[in-house]
Amino acid sequence: MPLPTAATLLHEARTRAGLSQRALARRAGTAQSVIARIERGLTSPTWETLERLLAAAGVELRAQLEPPVVVGSHMLAEVPGILRMTPEQRLEEVKNVSQFLHDARRV
Repeated sequence: MPLPTAATLLHEARTRAGLSQRALARRAGTAQSVIARIERGLTSPTWETLERLLAAAGVELRAQLEPPVVVGSHMLAEVPGILRMTPEQRLEEVKNVSQFLHDARRV
């Protein structure tokens, strides 16, 4: 899945908010032409500018990095054991992991 561009993100946020380019520009304290140039992909805003424009449209920009799943990973060794579990055992395992993650967030 390709990553969305600044143009796509801004256009989607603005249209979801029901704002015209001019209205968004007013809210963000910039010119309508800036919004138009970004949405057409003619200019690429800085991260800070994109955050500010999206905030003016009522949304928050978030980015998250996650480690890739590696084929041949040691975690794949767990798959046969998981597949041998009953549905009830799998559900119990999910509950245990969920509780562990919940407790880990408090640390």
